[in-house]
Amino acid sequence: MSTKTGPQRFPGASRANWYQDDFGGDPMQVDAVVLHTTEGSALPGYGGGSSAPNLTAVPDLAAKKLKWYQHFDIETSSRALVNLRGGVETNTLNVCQVELVGTCDPKTHAKWQKAGQAHVYWPDAPDWALQGIARFLAWMHEEHGVPLSGPKSWPAYPTSYASGGGQRMTAAQWKAFKGVCGHMHVPENVHGDPGAVDFARIVKYAKAELDLDDDTPAKPPVPAFPGRKYFVAGASNAYVLQLGKQLVKRGFGDHYKVGPGKSWGEADRLNVRDFQKSRKELRGDADGTPGPLTWRLLFS
Repeated sequence: MSTKTGPQRFPGASRANWYQDDFGGDPMQVDAVVLHTTEGSALPGYGGGSSAPNLTAVPDLAAKKLKWYQHFDIETSSRALVNLRGGVETNTLNVCQVELVGTCDPKTHAKWQKAGQAHVYWPDAPDWALQGIARFLAWMHEEHGVPLSGPKSWPAYPTSYASGGGQRMTAAQWKAFKGVCGHMHVPENVHGDPGAVDFARIVKYAKAELDLDDDTPAKPPVPAFPGRKYFVAGASNAYVLQLGKQLVKRGFGDHYKVGPGKSWGEADRLNVRDFQKSRKELRGDADGTPGPLTWRLLFS
């Protein structure tokens, strides 16, 4: 069973429509986000929670901002994807799901426009709405290591329905996927949302939130924080080695007897703690566990 790591509540999100107590869910270590559109203009009831995502973003058109509602922990499986018996896992495959209130359907958009019904048409969403999504994705990147990347193809609805645009992943591609995608990319599902949302602009805004260099995303000035799950007891991975080498480079390798390695151990924790104690921004939380701020200051 997976263990949750990092913060589980998106800052500022309302829990007025919380469904985890009724529907449970499986713990996961999230490395992907799936974006949906509700095809409605208000916060859905989700059948009392039986088809709810982890979060819903409701546009406040007057205030020009997104209001967030959280229904499940970030790293608890939610219920907004189809999951066929005997097929690939969808809801439980390390994915955090977000529903965007509004539409991606040009016919619905035209109908609502004609009726004078205010709404967000996500393929032509205003900057403030895209920036609201970007802030969430930046937080997911920094706190949970979700890559700020995704599929190249985001075809418009209704072409995106089923796999009319050739965009839907195979089971193998889905299992290997890390990053941000749409409902229209997930196997075993036929829905075409969120359509031709401006994903490139969302990613650009998210990187700006984190001061990442958009011209060289593969080698940013400060490497992206991979997530707390890589620095726990029993962990063995390249990020531990990367951290250890940087600690030594910055003069905080006194607790290594041989040198840094890929396995997280007490020497790593003590060296991280020494670095944290050296920075006033971190002294109040010098527990030896690297988080986003520790990582950023160490590699800056």
